[in-house]
Order: sequence, then C-alpha cells, then structure tokens
Amino acid sequence: MYSPASAGEADVVAVEVTRLAAGVWRFDVAVRHADAGWDHYADRWEVMGPDGAVLATRVLLHPHDNEQPFSRSLPRVEVPEGLRRVAVRAHDSVHGYGGAVMTVRLPD
Repeated sequence: MYSPASAGEADVVAVEVTRLAAGVWRFDVAVRHADAGWDHYADRWEVMGPDGAVLATRVLLHPHDNEQPFSRSLPRVEVPEGLRRVAVRAHDSVHGYGGAVMTVRLPD
C-alpha cells in the first residue's frame, strides 16, 4: 500500500545562474522528487545566503508526478553585494527540508 512518506525528500539536482543586473540574478533550478499527487510533492525551493538567510523562494503550485526531474525559474533574485556563493534547497509537503542541497558560485 502507498504511503505519502515513501516518496522521499526533494533534491536539487541542477542550478543555473544568470546575472540580470548588478546584484540581480535569475535562477533556473531542477528538482527531483517522487511526487505522489497532492499528498506528497515538492512544493518550493529557496535560495539562501551562507548565513542561512532566505534570499528568495519559488513556490511550486502543483505536483510534477510525470515530469522528473523538473525545472523552474525565478527571475529578479536580489543577492547582497559581496556574496559570491549561495545555496539552493528544496522542500516537500511531507518531509520539509532534508534532500540534496546545491551550493553555487555566482558568475563574475
């Protein structure tokens, strides 16, 4: 029998970062999660500074059962001057955080 917990945690599997303007970036993030309908799905990802402060959140409005891994974008993310690395983590509706996190260096 299926249990919502069997889908595991959401993993960030790829991140592309593009500079839009000074201090403003676009993030294209791929997440892998065994979405199992509305009972258990990856429901957001976040960009975080090295101190753990959340810089931006991309809310995912529906399950991606048949699209794995899936990619979504978040433009106009403001990153404080001087930060050269950020982390991206995903969240799922059952486990919360805990899957693979990716740390990325912002391009020069």
